[in-house]
Amino acid sequence: MLDKIDITILNMLQESGRTKRNVLAEAVGLSLPSLSERLKKLEEHGVIEGYYAKLNKKIFGFDIMAIITVEMDSSKNYASLSNNVKKTPEILECYSVLGEGSHIMKAVVRDTAALEALLSKIQAWSGVHRTITSFVLSTIKETNSINIKIKE
Repeated sequence: MLDKIDITILNMLQESGRTKRNVLAEAVGLSLPSLSERLKKLEEHGVIEGYYAKLNKKIFGFDIMAIITVEMDSSKNYASLSNNVKKTPEILECYSVLGEGSHIMKAVVRDTAALEALLSKIQAWSGVHRTITSFVLSTIKETNSINIKIKE
């Protein structure tokens, strides 16, 4: 069970994953060793899954982001699709969904030729019936932060 101190720490880390431990400790009124122990427990219990740097894709030449909806012919190829997705670095996210299609993927590539190659690769995977692709023109909101609060 998370308490008010844990929630404060987690919200601060979501805002800036580089917040120094001494700043976190001071903000919640804990000693540095006590804060470190809390962080360790939050990590061990899977509450904190990792710390990441968000990179500017364009600086590295990734000018195209696409949302790819995949329709599978059956669920018997689910494991194969999952393995292929994990081995494909252009795919940043993949969700198994209900509704239109069976999976939705977010991918980044350098140009349209790279997108065409990626789509050909995906369409060749076992069980993929078809793909529907949307280009992302601009990003209005992109976050990994969740809205967590203390239950009253």
